Amino acid sequence: MGEVNNQKRHFVLIHGSVAGAWIWYKVKPRLEEAGHRVTALDMAASGVNTQKIEEVRTFDLYNEPLMEFMAKLPENEKVVLVGHSLGGLNLAFAMEKFPEKVSLAVFLTAILPDTVHQPSYMLEKFAEIGPKDEEWQDTMFSFHGTPEEPHTCVHMGCEFMKCKPFHLSSAEDLALQMLLNRPGSLFVESLSKAKQFTDERYGSVPRVYIVCTEDLMMPASFQRWMIEQNGVKEVMEIPADHMPVFSTPAELCHSILELARKHA
Repeated sequence: MGEVNNQKRHFVLIHGSVAGAWIWYKVKPRLEEAGHRVTALDMAASGVNTQKIEEVRTFDLYNEPLMEFMAKLPENEKVVLVGHSLGGLNLAFAMEKFPEKVSLAVFLTAILPDTVHQPSYMLEKFAEIGPKDEEWQDTMFSFHGTPEEPHTCVHMGCEFMKCKPFHLSSAEDLALQMLLNRPGSLFVESLSKAKQFTDERYGSVPRVYIVCTEDLMMPASFQRWMIEQNGVKEVMEIPADHMPVFSTPAELCHSILELARKHA
């Protein structure tokens, strides 16, 4: 897999909820084969990170691994951030704090916040159109924190995963997810109290979006609605479910490389 030009880039891959850096196992080697440097990070209480989600009660705590990574980057180095699903919000906070270190942000069927509302706004809108009570099937929710600072956690079940986010992915990849499955959170409560993103910082970083047209978890119509609320440089579409990292890795890598070639 090659690019039109020979510029080498550093891609930083950020997973969504109930996942970990491991989800990029088909994507990372493809990007590296194209000659690029690739870093895949575990957020707090995700992947092999040993923290427990019950103790990670704010999005800031959850996002610490990315923010620490960005802080340690040399001043003259820029990275291409790629965020999947909830990972779009991780990207947004990194863009707000370190806009000078991000050459491009790639939102992959991801939450794409605006600069008008609270960071929780798009998640609240997603909750309005997302799975309803009976559609969550064998998924379990638990509640932690205090009445003043509630913290909702989710443990997604295999039947739900099979029917919604993984419906075009292989049985082997679903089995891998369930073997490595960890509870997660959308952190809506803490995000509702966070400061708004700004046009001057978050909005100054070039943004692109990859729409997954067969996504049953975050429907393409909702992805496109978020895009309409935001300025993005380009939109690409791939015929994938919510987990293109598993179902269409070759198409996904081609899209990431092409978007980086054009806009990073």
